[in-house]
Amino acid sequence: MSSTTTTSLPVIVIGAGPVGLAAAAHLVERGLEPLVLEAGDSVAAAVRQWAHVRLFSPWQFNVDAAARRLLEEEGWQEPAPKRLPTGGELVSDYLEPLARTAALQGRIVTGARVVAVSRDGLDKTHGRGRAERPFLVRATVDGEVVDCRARAVIDASGTWSQTNPLGTAGLPAPGETDAASFLLGPLPDVLGRDRERAAGKHVVVVGAGHSAANTLLSLAQLRRAEPGTRVTWLVRGSSVERAYGGGDADGLPARGMLGSQLRRAVEAGEVELMASATITAMRPVGDGLELTLATREGERRLAVDAVAGATGFRPDLAMLRELRLDLDPGVEAPSRLAPLIDPEFHSCGTVPAHGADVLAHPEPDFYIAGMKSYGRAPTFLLATGYEQVRSIVAQLAGDSAAASTLELELPETGVCSTATPVVEADGSLSIAPEAAGDCCGAPAEPALIGFPTGFAHGRTAL
Repeated sequence: MSSTTTTSLPVIVIGAGPVGLAAAAHLVERGLEPLVLEAGDSVAAAVRQWAHVRLFSPWQFNVDAAARRLLEEEGWQEPAPKRLPTGGELVSDYLEPLARTAALQGRIVTGARVVAVSRDGLDKTHGRGRAERPFLVRATVDGEVVDCRARAVIDASGTWSQTNPLGTAGLPAPGETDAASFLLGPLPDVLGRDRERAAGKHVVVVGAGHSAANTLLSLAQLRRAEPGTRVTWLVRGSSVERAYGGGDADGLPARGMLGSQLRRAVEAGEVELMASATITAMRPVGDGLELTLATREGERRLAVDAVAGATGFRPDLAMLRELRLDLDPGVEAPSRLAPLIDPEFHSCGTVPAHGADVLAHPEPDFYIAGMKSYGRAPTFLLATGYEQVRSIVAQLAGDSAAASTLELELPETGVCSTATPVVEADGSLSIAPEAAGDCCGAPAEPALIGFPTGFAHGRTAL
């Protein structure tokens, strides 16, 4: 196929979450044709799974610039910039209206699960003429296999469906598969749809990040309403100080408040903390689940009713097997990005803005963006993802100058501040900026309390 024919094809965006829809908005604005393939039955399917969770960052940092322009053309009223939305409000007040715009409606296919990306007629062992071939994106739609051709591919499919296992060494604990019916997932709604699975039960939460903290605090609230509820917090490390965060000194007030509340819940006995404990086996016993734990005191068995595993996420790379990728062997992020986000050395969310050059692979015109670009690393932020796709789309449009000019700018007050959240008259939360603050020596970027990549191992998320 000639390059002229190839450039007439759409740019396929995998995933219709916040970053995927932002990519589509930028493509339309640049005069490029997007085709968004979403595995779920609706846009933002993953966000809907944590709709009950409130974000750390206010609205002003959660709306992409190109998406805002599309929405404003149709009379959209942006929510109050200082308000802290829930995941559900992010969907209903922003992502759903964005998907309904004239520019994007008809360019999004839901129920389309991408299973493979390759080059038309070539597997990854063939290099000659590779860049001139269109991409072949294979998806399943209504049980049928559908092959789509594209001039470029942006994979913004996220990591929500790929949770890390509960066992050690990155592997499932023996019996973990058989225990599936007892597992609540990374962010269960224990005060809503999952209440019956937790009320009056012994629930274990595994993990030391913000997703674990959210679930633990909700369970503590449930325990006050349902006294028979028992809450155990299981962490592998010997200290949970990082989970408690910086309190009043935290650059993100809502995040600091979360850690302070969790500390009080543990000190009050509402949450039972078990540090230096790992799950080595799981076994259904009667109506419950028996966990075998390795602790400092030796092996221990714990009878529980449910487990919320907040151990983080990992990218689905199987679908990209036939592409030529340059990924860090440890973090599984693009190799130029990995040193900036490696959780062994980085923990606070001050990752510099980065774009197409950092995210490029040996496979021309293929990019991984959004949470998936961070691989197994934490600290992914929505504003960072929006800048990623702005730069990528500029590069695809042939505007290398715009692609290399990174435009992520944050004010000195607001997200990186020592202000405390304010409860408005209608019960919503907002930020009242006061003094500017620093995080790890640099201005902090907005983080999400609710985005899946933002919780385990101290991560602050999409």
